[in-house]
Amino acid sequence: MNKIKCNNCESVNPINFKYCSSCGYELPTQKTEINIEQPIQKHSSKKMDKKQIIGIVVGVLVFFLSYYGVQQLFFKLPPIDKQMMEMASELNKSCPIMIDQETRLDNCIALPNKMFQYNYSLISLKKESFDLQFFEENLTPVIINSIKTSPQLKPFRDNNVTLIYNYKDVDGVFLTKLEVTPDQYSQ
Repeated sequence: MNKIKCNNCESVNPINFKYCSSCGYELPTQKTEINIEQPIQKHSSKKMDKKQIIGIVVGVLVFFLSYYGVQQLFFKLPPIDKQMMEMASELNKSCPIMIDQETRLDNCIALPNKMFQYNYSLISLKKESFDLQFFEENLTPVIINSIKTSPQLKPFRDNNVTLIYNYKDVDGVFLTKLEVTPDQYSQ
């Protein structure tokens, strides 16, 4: 019964057509017979057997273990990133703070890819009177030595963190950025 006959023009059409392919007349709808060979099983109100309970427990355990594994694999921060974020947060609680007569630590930022940035302002200098070359030549060795010897920076040394020292003048105008990479302080 793959074909249906049009009541208007008596053309034979496939059964899935709604309108006759010859005259466009609406084809009669066919009633579909349903043949149920297996009797419908009634739901019993018996208690679950041990196999069903074990299956449910195992399924729930597998779900939670999988969920935990995905969380740890994709969403857990590496320990050094967490330490850097905590360190920046703690330092920022006391910022701004004067480091010496000329230098104020404004804030710190933990950056991706194991980078930590200190943002400083030189409170009595203006960009026009700033000798960048002299400043970088004299300050870079002091910073590297401090990184090598400071007990507070040991976690950074152990994890090859790049330290960035960003300087602005009294008006907040950018002066320079000194970046100290692990190969510079591990020599």
